[in-house]
Amino acid sequence: MKKVGNHNSISRIYSFGIAVMLTFSLSTLAQTAPAAAATPAAPMAATAMKADAAAPATGGGDAIKGKELFNSNCASCHNLDKKMTGPALRGVTGRHKKEWFYGWIKNSSALIKSGDADAVKLWEEYKPSVMTAFPQLSNADIDNILAYTDEVQVAAPAVVAAPGAKTNEEGGMSNVLILGALSLVMLILVVMLFLVNNVLSKIAKANGIEVAKKEATMPIWKAFAKNQFLLVVSAIIFLLGSAFFVYGFLMQIGVDQDYSPIQPIHYSHRIHAGSNQIDCKYCHSAARVSKNAGIPSLNICMNCHKNIAEVSDTTSTVDGYTKAFYDGEIKKLYTAVGWDGSKYTGKTQPVKWVRIHNLPDFAYFNHSQHVTVAGIECQKCHGPVQTYEVQKQFAPLTMGWCINCHRETEVKMEGNAYYDKIHKELSKKYGVDKLTAAQMGGLECGKCHY
Repeated sequence: MKKVGNHNSISRIYSFGIAVMLTFSLSTLAQTAPAAAATPAAPMAATAMKADAAAPATGGGDAIKGKELFNSNCASCHNLDKKMTGPALRGVTGRHKKEWFYGWIKNSSALIKSGDADAVKLWEEYKPSVMTAFPQLSNADIDNILAYTDEVQVAAPAVVAAPGAKTNEEGGMSNVLILGALSLVMLILVVMLFLVNNVLSKIAKANGIEVAKKEATMPIWKAFAKNQFLLVVSAIIFLLGSAFFVYGFLMQIGVDQDYSPIQPIHYSHRIHAGSNQIDCKYCHSAARVSKNAGIPSLNICMNCHKNIAEVSDTTSTVDGYTKAFYDGEIKKLYTAVGWDGSKYTGKTQPVKWVRIHNLPDFAYFNHSQHVTVAGIECQKCHGPVQTYEVQKQFAPLTMGWCINCHRETEVKMEGNAYYDKIHKELSKKYGVDKLTAAQMGGLECGKCHY
């Protein structure tokens, strides 16, 4: 009987080539799917905004200048569409005469003392809050502010596709349809190769052709087991590798680097310390004089948020955090302190903050010694907090990390007379101009363990 090579190997090579070509074609077609046609909605919106800005303000005032004056002088107590410390101001020109506004805005207290009925009524409604006097504003400035309050609130225009523009679904076959068709073709080819393989086997059998069988070889695991040298080397590598990973795992116990828990009220350091450039020590004032930095009380938050009930339209948001989300978190703050938008109700709720940085009890760390005496910036240990949307533990806070910092950080002597004498003596001893914290005794065990 005639022997021939194994035709199964040929069919497998053929199958592999077809599969590679189909995979390449599939990825190429997926990347070249038709893009959506651009629409002129953005230019149309910009044109509409320009047209609105060019429209004359009611009463002769300039609404654009009025908005700037409103934001710089009035926005801390007033909102156009809802009641805050003062009343909502949209359409306020319909409530009083223009001359009355001049007197009220420039000196509300004098107008109340004069017995003006409207002034007294407002005082009775909003007392003990007193309208801030703005004698520096001219009548023209007030006209501009009133023109801004008269602007009608218009909903944002919907984005409409240009006539004749085609979307992915209308302009041709969708990506899903193309991928589905190619997958079906690939499946048909695999079935055909399987059928061809069966036909070739039957033809070979009918013609008395014997297909050469592969010689049996020793399994690789048996060959490995019989080689003692490989077994010894493998055992050594396995033990050393296991010891390395076990040591690394044990050294991470108690290290919470990058720990970023979800807090009951979302606080964005990116917005407060980054965009608004609020000093860290305004909220964490205890860091200057105390061992602990302290958790800011909600009263500190209300210093600003008493008059900020929602984030500004210009506040940048990130993925997953929208303006509506931030506004909802401010409402949580109001609920916690018992603020209804105009006064405190006395109904408060505790906020269960989740602690992030937590040193063991046997380690001593004093914030005031580092912040006030050493002049270390908060970012040195806590990382670029001004970029964090969710606060996390930046540093490992391990003993080795602290020691390396003491070895690398030079002592700041400017305005620090306490260290003058010892700095001069130790500088001469070590032959350096600037001493590190380690050379000043920062490696002594009693500094951190007591």
